[in-house]
Amino acid sequence: MRNTSESNGECSSLSGRRVILGVTGGIAAYKAAYIAGALTRRGYDVHVVLTEHGSRFVGPPTFWGITRNPVITDMFEPHLDAEIKHVSLSESADALVIAPATANIIGKLANGIADDMLTTMALVVRCPVVIAPAMNVNMYTNPVVVANMNRLRERGCVIVEAESGRLACGSEGPGRLADPELIVRTVEDLLIRARDYAGRSVLVTAGPTQEPIDPVRYITNRSSGKMGYALAECAARRGAKVTLVSGPTELAPPAGVEVIRVGSVREMYEAVKDRVGGADVLISAAAPADFVPAQVSAQKIKKSAGMTLKLDAAVDILAEVGKRKGRSILVGFAAETSDLEKNAAEKLKSKNLDLIVANDVSGDVFGSDTNQVTLISAAGEVVRWPRMSKREVAEHILDYLKDNFLSGRVRRPAARRGA
Repeated sequence: MRNTSESNGECSSLSGRRVILGVTGGIAAYKAAYIAGALTRRGYDVHVVLTEHGSRFVGPPTFWGITRNPVITDMFEPHLDAEIKHVSLSESADALVIAPATANIIGKLANGIADDMLTTMALVVRCPVVIAPAMNVNMYTNPVVVANMNRLRERGCVIVEAESGRLACGSEGPGRLADPELIVRTVEDLLIRARDYAGRSVLVTAGPTQEPIDPVRYITNRSSGKMGYALAECAARRGAKVTLVSGPTELAPPAGVEVIRVGSVREMYEAVKDRVGGADVLISAAAPADFVPAQVSAQKIKKSAGMTLKLDAAVDILAEVGKRKGRSILVGFAAETSDLEKNAAEKLKSKNLDLIVANDVSGDVFGSDTNQVTLISAAGEVVRWPRMSKREVAEHILDYLKDNFLSGRVRRPAARRGA
């Protein structure tokens, strides 16, 4: 366990970061006082938002005495300053922590309900969100609660799983609030990671391409773009300057990301070629077409005329970029239906990549919010991860890049010479 009084470079650099601590109605609310104290002693600017039910267990004076900040309990408190608190405080927050989080608050957050100060602020924040549930074992394992927590995970919230043991109601099983020190460490780790890409430039490609046959028909594939969009959003939230080159998708643009929309594989190649030189990292999560129609009809081809479609090989974006990658770190994706690691390793070598992310697409992957991937590096390291949300996969990939490439620990293959 980390000593709460320690003061190393990492902790001191986080001093002054603003943390909103939401406390909801459960017997574990008294442990929130420890969390508030531990964060305050570490130098964080802690603001407690206490729900009506939470105040039945621990009163505002307790948290005011610990944090020396006013405790927010009501959206319409007359003593609040002229700023719209749920906006001003939320927009300046570096982290939102809800501990304990009841089944009620989890359900509200999962479904976008904002009927008090805490839930309203949760919709405004753009910072990391940590949720530490605590409730009766039957509630914790209820399929509705489990589904709500999974929905929050998919949206990027970090769930600090409840512990098993004897609960206040006398039941045995999972549902007890996680160790407060673990919750505090989780917050610190997120705050450290929140700006670890500051000063870095990340170029991400996402989605399919559409290769026209005639004015109304085209060739495409089943890529949803969710993996690439998750990578772009997570990199931006970690401080990177992110450019997302996106094929046609129905996804909303990630906040703080420059989006370049393209249609065809040629357009994607031109967009990447023009920008990769200024990027520290290129993550090619898109699924550009491998083949394009040899001829494109200017008029709609009539059904009665029939159609024989001749295809030519499309420009290979990664292979072309790999010839001139310079100092950019190149990350590719390999979507395979057989011989996953063998095929991915061959693609890694042939395209002169630094890292490849391999995933088996023979199952229900396209359009899904989850993925199971294997990382293979040019140095020969193989890392296999279990199935997780695509956002979690994105964070793990960024962690791996930071720890193994951006830190300079891994020796990269030299860039190829050639045209």
